[in-house]
Amino acid sequence: MADIAKARSHCNFTQDWPNPSDINILCEKAAGFFIYASTVVKFVGFKNRTPTGQLDRIVSLPQNTTHEGRSGIDLLYTQVLEQAIDDMDVDVEEIHSHFRTVVGAVLLVFNPLSMTALSNLLQVSEISATLHSLHSLLLVPDSTEDPIRAFHKSFPDFLMDPVRCKDQQFLVEPAVHHTEILLSCLRLMGERLRRNICNLDDYAVLSEVKDLPTCKNVYIGDALEYACRFWPKHLLKIPTTSSHVEEVQKVVERFFRTQLLYWIEVLALTGNLNVGVYAMNDVEQWYNLVSAVQTV
Repeated sequence: MADIAKARSHCNFTQDWPNPSDINILCEKAAGFFIYASTVVKFVGFKNRTPTGQLDRIVSLPQNTTHEGRSGIDLLYTQVLEQAIDDMDVDVEEIHSHFRTVVGAVLLVFNPLSMTALSNLLQVSEISATLHSLHSLLLVPDSTEDPIRAFHKSFPDFLMDPVRCKDQQFLVEPAVHHTEILLSCLRLMGERLRRNICNLDDYAVLSEVKDLPTCKNVYIGDALEYACRFWPKHLLKIPTTSSHVEEVQKVVERFFRTQLLYWIEVLALTGNLNVGVYAMNDVEQWYNLVSAVQTV
């Protein structure tokens, strides 16, 4: 807190800021959880808000002496999320849908993606606007090419638990968002996959292609590579009772009819050819589960 006051000396701080009584309240709320203290410091130091106002918001949150650690972090996460929504100057319904899509993807992808890759995968513009006020909950690098991660597992645990995340506008439902990500992967592959995607010479030997990393970056990129590697893993996360099962089946079957060989080519180019074998097993497993449900 002293470092924040020093860095933001142009703000109006009282001589004893932060008040010792406020620190005591924060310590009680944290109940030994380091992630609580860490999140509070990032929230208070958020550059677009005054530290004094930010601290007052946290201190004024209701006290709960029962399981203060988890209750405290839940209230803190809710406060940060509500402020993030307030900072977004667009239609409320659009915000909530956009927020859940972006944050749900950040938390559910099997390999962290950058802002650029997420935007390409989800076909969502202005992802930075959604993540702008979430720097206390997510590691959002300055570079749009570096991966975004949650600081602590307690944040995704909170957002995915309807008992803890009582505000439905923030609730991330894994079944729903795995479906969204899967359909985004299949859409992207449908748009981008093609024969000889890297424009290599006929009969080229990959180990002898000097500029292969550059070719992969230019013609494939992180979003398409992610889609090719992980779409079967998202498929397995879709419940067989989902209302989207029929839609998913149609899209997957179209993919196998039209993009199978191009998909295998990208797996080979990116050094992920072994993924194809496991992918077939995953797809077969999911279809067997669907068939079992449909025959009951």
